[in-house]
Amino acid sequence: MRTLYIECNMGAAGDMLMAALLELHSNPGEFLEKLNNIGIQGVNVTSSPAVKHGITGTYIKVLVNGVEENSEMHDHGHDHGHGHHHANDHADGHTHARVHGHDHNHEHGHAHDHAHDHGHSHHHAHADGHQHGDEHSHSHEHSSYRHIEHLIGHLNVSNEVKQNAIGIYKLIAEAESHAHGVSVNKIHFHEVGEMDAVTDIVGVCMLVEELAPDMIVVSPVHVGSGKVRCAHGILPVPAPATAHILRDAPIYGGDIKGELCTPTGAAILKHYANEFGAMPVMKVSKTGYGMGKKDFEQANCVRAFIGDAARSKEEVTELICNLDDMTPEAVAFAQQLLLEEGALDVYTMPIGMKKSRTGILLTCMCKHDLRDKMLNLLFKHTTTLGIRESISRRYTLSRKSEEVQTKYGPVRIKTAQGYGVKKTKPEYEDIAKIATENALTLADVIAEIPQG
Repeated sequence: MRTLYIECNMGAAGDMLMAALLELHSNPGEFLEKLNNIGIQGVNVTSSPAVKHGITGTYIKVLVNGVEENSEMHDHGHDHGHGHHHANDHADGHTHARVHGHDHNHEHGHAHDHAHDHGHSHHHAHADGHQHGDEHSHSHEHSSYRHIEHLIGHLNVSNEVKQNAIGIYKLIAEAESHAHGVSVNKIHFHEVGEMDAVTDIVGVCMLVEELAPDMIVVSPVHVGSGKVRCAHGILPVPAPATAHILRDAPIYGGDIKGELCTPTGAAILKHYANEFGAMPVMKVSKTGYGMGKKDFEQANCVRAFIGDAARSKEEVTELICNLDDMTPEAVAFAQQLLLEEGALDVYTMPIGMKKSRTGILLTCMCKHDLRDKMLNLLFKHTTTLGIRESISRRYTLSRKSEEVQTKYGPVRIKTAQGYGVKKTKPEYEDIAKIATENALTLADVIAEIPQG
């Protein structure tokens, strides 16, 4: 199985992920030329060698109208010096959320000057719920999530790349929305910096499409430690949006003071990871190093490996019992309860039992650590007096779910791939809901789903 393993021992930012994956590409120069011609106005992407602690890798530079918006990690040991509350003062500047609930009676021309003290620019995602009652002269424009969605939708890339890029941006916007308690529609992104972010995200999506892994595994993510200082006060690392995006994923802080994982990097990892964990047993064909600009005690890089991993297999427990004195409703209740409590699958088959009685063979498939729990539920909610156990090997395709937009609303698409095959299927509940609400057939709704 063609497997991509991403090692995040020094966190992750969008440009560093793109640089690491670029080193895995068969023709990096040709890819950059393609990226520079997808239709992002004013953007030029270049790569150059970079060395960290004796390791040579690639550094990505994104110029927006000739200005570099560096996606760089730093320790935030500074005061931002203006009256905005930077709810997220991120290392890569891609998703700063700013809450404007304060008095704007100050000079605003320096709003982004603090970024240049570190040799990089920030752009911000604004959570707008304020009144501009004074002269609030921005030297830049801002883009809403819907505007970004529109921009990506009109790029010269495949539908699959568009859907993945929009899915990543949705994770970021939802995280900012959660952090500030406002709707996604009120999150706004600084236009110039956002072109840099769009380029990083779309570039990663294009590389993943061209590398075509069957499985993506991501290491536990080093998020950094310490505090971020802003005019409003002191905030912890990881920033609220990063923490929200990486919920349910393995993360750790370590001893390095600074924000090592940005919301952009976190969203890319969360969107693409089939699983988080240790590097699988694999025959590595190529290794890529994506470098950051700042120096730390450890090499500031993201490392990516691509190669062939062992086929996905696991052992599962099958618990089997014969039933001949339960109503169909009672059997259905037991099946549903077993699934809700973590069974991988529960199914029945009609059987003939002793004395020519008809009956039901019920099989509950579960992971080994849930065996005792499933045994208890089977004895409690069925009439069986005995349960047989069988250990089976289970081979699976890697699976993920993503949301696509149709003219009737969002539809979740389930994708399974591996063993040289790829299968997609819309979520039944989503298409059934749309069909019912719009007096359509299921086939009508399916026909409106964009094909990747």
